[in-house]
Amino acid sequence: MRILVVGAGAVGGYFGARLVQAGRDVDFLVRPPRAELLRERGLILRTVDGATERIPVRPVTADLLRPEYDLVVLAVKSYGLEGAVADLAPAMGPNTVVVPFLNGMRHLDVLVDRFGLDRVYGGVSMVMTRLGDSGEIVEVGKMGELVYGPLGRTPVVALEQVHKALHGAAFTARTAEDIRQEMWDKWVFLASLGAATCLMRAPIGRVNRAPGGSEFSASMFAEAMAVATAAGYPPGERIRALADRIIGDTERETSTSMYWDLTHDNPVEGDHIVGDLVARGRELGVPTPLLSLAHTHLSVYTAGRENPPATAPVTP
Repeated sequence: MRILVVGAGAVGGYFGARLVQAGRDVDFLVRPPRAELLRERGLILRTVDGATERIPVRPVTADLLRPEYDLVVLAVKSYGLEGAVADLAPAMGPNTVVVPFLNGMRHLDVLVDRFGLDRVYGGVSMVMTRLGDSGEIVEVGKMGELVYGPLGRTPVVALEQVHKALHGAAFTARTAEDIRQEMWDKWVFLASLGAATCLMRAPIGRVNRAPGGSEFSASMFAEAMAVATAAGYPPGERIRALADRIIGDTERETSTSMYWDLTHDNPVEGDHIVGDLVARGRELGVPTPLLSLAHTHLSVYTAGRENPPATAPVTP
């Protein structure tokens, strides 16, 4: 099975590299400057154990794509979705499926509208990586899992074939009977943790140690859970227990990639992860005052990055 990985960043680069190491037939769709870098030195992965792995890979650019792939793994940030969909479109033949590993749910509508229900899967990725200053992938914790399942009843590539292509590498890969529930579960957890840490500009342990912090983070999770429940995807016991352990933690310096991006002057996925949850809550009549405040905070940050003021007036 021929696999095209769209994006060679912290998520796509990590899982794509592991698939290459497992002997899969993988190309990486990247921009020309990234393609040149990958040809010269391959993908560099710095593991949490301190090792450095250099994996030779095959980069391709959008102008070279042909509809000859069976599986497209889409792993980009949400703000790059529109461009990525346009770039990968030439790779989508009549018997090609795209499996996206983005956070939230809004991207599913974009992909289904463009390619059709039976050529789109849902997917969840769990990994602790980030992109280093030189384009290397930095593993910051031991976690690697992909979960996936078709959205329609008659996918053009069967679930068994997709699973055969993705499992057996150096990460956990599993199928899901209800992939939308899996996606909602991750969204509720990630949006709560990300909104709480970004709004307070601190890892969750520090937030919860502050006066009122534990009540604040618990209320953030309760809002997200209420939206999911109203949408028909109430989080189960597993995700509630995970929230109790991590979002309720008072010791660890746990945060999210959105917090990392916010505190390192990078673009953030505020609209896709937090804003869309707020919008769905509004449509469903679910109040989300804390999530709304976090979305406002992230939107102000984004506006400041895109249009920085020429001078910063100071009120005496």
